[in-house]
Amino acid sequence: MLSKNSIEVSKLIKEYGDFTAVNGISFNVKKGEIFGLLGPNGAGKTTTVHILTTIIDKTSGEAEVAGFDVSKDKDAVRAHIGIVFQDPSIDDRLTGYENLELHAMMYSIDKETRTKRIKEMLEMVELSDKANVVMSNYSGGMRRRLEIARGLLNEPNVLFLDEPTVGLDTQTRRHILEYIKKLNEKYKLTVLLTTHYIEEADYLCDRVAIIDHGKIVVCDTPQKLKEGLHGDIIKITMKTEKEISELDKALKGFKNVSSFKIDEADKKVAYINVLETGSDLPKIIEQAFKKKLNITSIDIRKPSLEDVFIHYTGKSIRDEEAAGNEMMQSIVRSRMR
Repeated sequence: MLSKNSIEVSKLIKEYGDFTAVNGISFNVKKGEIFGLLGPNGAGKTTTVHILTTIIDKTSGEAEVAGFDVSKDKDAVRAHIGIVFQDPSIDDRLTGYENLELHAMMYSIDKETRTKRIKEMLEMVELSDKANVVMSNYSGGMRRRLEIARGLLNEPNVLFLDEPTVGLDTQTRRHILEYIKKLNEKYKLTVLLTTHYIEEADYLCDRVAIIDHGKIVVCDTPQKLKEGLHGDIIKITMKTEKEISELDKALKGFKNVSSFKIDEADKKVAYINVLETGSDLPKIIEQAFKKKLNITSIDIRKPSLEDVFIHYTGKSIRDEEAAGNEMMQSIVRSRMR
């Protein structure tokens, strides 16, 4: 399955007993592209990354990274990639410089070269003045920046970032995203990013694959995904859940209503995708009045990437994230018995 793409995945499956974490996904990542896997915890994002970085073996399917098969050429894959894990993987007892030096030595980078690269990486992530500070004194953002620097020491063709901004405050998250953009532009570096932050995928990624319950449901540029919904999104809130259901029934015959999604977290709220707000909104309000339904608020906006997620999965990513956490906790508990 040799490809010119940096990553090529075909019908990839990973099973844990009766549970299928990755369910026949296929996608490719072009050279120099920032590609995002967007989905909640438990959707299969991290499992996919672990397969592509040779940490775990696939059950079936095919996958290549930097032109090497992830099952047959594991050493070659590892030599051509960098990884920033979701969970911290640095030694708090060492300084920033010592962490980078240890990593460089593991890749058998000679002393002269590693000294030069460590200096360059520290400058790039603006941590030169913190090089000799013990990691336990680093902030969350500083740690992430050092982990990104570490992932680039071996000059990889592909950088994997698994939820790189999770747990960080909004300002620090934004800084990390800026670093990733600069890296991609400066080094033409291919980046595969996993995230459950809608705005992160929208801002950073050239293309986004929405992954839900181990399957990729749609993949395209953020702009094309949003344009694919057409028209506008009307967010409507009613007094009761029953009234939302009644409105859903009343709008079944409306040609210009392309989707009606009830918010799983608050079932008094619905997101209605309409083609022409100017003419469609009055008709929706008219139907509500006819049915004596109580509208408490209406909000109109252009489709967002979150609306795309709701359209294809039926739930907001926050609802799916909560469900994914609950499912994974259940799996962990069952394995501990």
